[in-house]
Amino acid sequence: MTHGVTGPRETWPDERAMARAEEGGGSFELLRAERERRGELPEPAGFDRLPLEWYQRNARRLKEAARERGVDGGLFLTSRWNVIYATGLFHTTTERPFACFLPMDDDEACVWLHPQLDAELVRGWWCTEAFSYFDFPHAEGGAPSEGGLGGARTVDVFGWWGETLARLGYGGRTIGIDSGGLAELGLMPGFAKRPRYDFFAGDVPEPHRPEHGPFGRMADALPDARFVDVHDLLVRHRAVKDEAETRLARRALDYLSEIHAFARDYLLERGPGTIDWEVANAARLWGMHRLLADLPQAAEPHGAPLTFVLACRSGVSTAYPHPNQTLWSRVERGDAIQVAGLLQLGGCGGELYRSYLVAPWSEWQEHVWEVHTRAFEIQAEESYAGNSGAAVARAVHAHQVENGCAHLVYHRPGHGMGSEGHQPPYHALGDFTVLRAGMHFSNEPGLYDAEHGFGFNHGDTILVAEERGIQLGTVPATKEWCLLSP
Repeated sequence: MTHGVTGPRETWPDERAMARAEEGGGSFELLRAERERRGELPEPAGFDRLPLEWYQRNARRLKEAARERGVDGGLFLTSRWNVIYATGLFHTTTERPFACFLPMDDDEACVWLHPQLDAELVRGWWCTEAFSYFDFPHAEGGAPSEGGLGGARTVDVFGWWGETLARLGYGGRTIGIDSGGLAELGLMPGFAKRPRYDFFAGDVPEPHRPEHGPFGRMADALPDARFVDVHDLLVRHRAVKDEAETRLARRALDYLSEIHAFARDYLLERGPGTIDWEVANAARLWGMHRLLADLPQAAEPHGAPLTFVLACRSGVSTAYPHPNQTLWSRVERGDAIQVAGLLQLGGCGGELYRSYLVAPWSEWQEHVWEVHTRAFEIQAEESYAGNSGAAVARAVHAHQVENGCAHLVYHRPGHGMGSEGHQPPYHALGDFTVLRAGMHFSNEPGLYDAEHGFGFNHGDTILVAEERGIQLGTVPATKEWCLLSP
């Protein structure tokens, strides 16, 4: 059985409303005024992605840190985000093992061990040598692209990693591996012995020989090698951004701020009765046209890696931090609405949400919106270098509790922001990490009232600075912007 599109035309993005929204319903003027007011913002980047030279310098910096752990062979990286951070090769991972090797004795070298489906991307980037297997599970002699249809044995791809390093002459060296997967959560070596979580504290891993899992099988093929975990080094480096990363994040959030301005004007243009799905799709369509007008190379390999998602939800679904409802509700008078997006250029950028109320609203709704908005501001104000994640969270939650909204608090105010989205450390009561200038955090101290069917969660991306945190998004979080009377 086949099904055509049978929904009413008014649920699709309306081209005339899109044109009128783009011409101006006032949102773009408010956005420009907000940008002019925000003199503390870093300059947006004039580039679309970090250059290869940035990643090559980064790889040298990571190797210097690894040398202090006794690494003399190279860095063998398997985590997607570590590989991207150290080499700049944006790629997609599945169950297929994918790795790169950065030799300590050659800063120009970048060696890949990858599935065949990534061959063209690997060869087209920083690549001095590449070794591939056909697919996973891989068969001995299995190379259909070369006419080989495989034999009777399955190849141990992880053992093949070790065999390849041995052939390259690294069989008797100490190899840095990203085996400590808990570091992705911010749980560093020795965390269990410490009564207070601190992202920058931890034991220094000792060289060892893995006995289990993929790295154990790799070690079996390298009987004379030693290994030391460097996953925590990579994660800590990823958490503190340099000027180039921050400027590129600012550029990404400038685009996302413009998309928010369009979404607001489109929402005002269409008014009550509009389905939230329509608002999101209209903004996504407009946003992609806006982005690709500046970033035509984003459609090319290694051009300008772009991540862009945007959603709109109205009514009861706003009352849940992570709703399981389908976002297909009509905007009704008295509704809370959230427009939420994430945009990254070259892995740099962040989240940007705004929460709205459609008139007429109750005194309780307006009170909760005001408490939430002030908490949103407090979180940025408290995100200065030298403060702790726990102190930021405490200041936010204290304001929520003191103003009668304790029962509406369901989560911490924020998480570290990186290419993967959520990144340690956190703005959370149990995170005693001292913040450092250059860190990026999400800014989302939401309040949710499931009993009355509404909730608010402005979102932004905070840059930790010396005096106070800086919100990199430029969408106003004012009553003029957020309290709508269409």
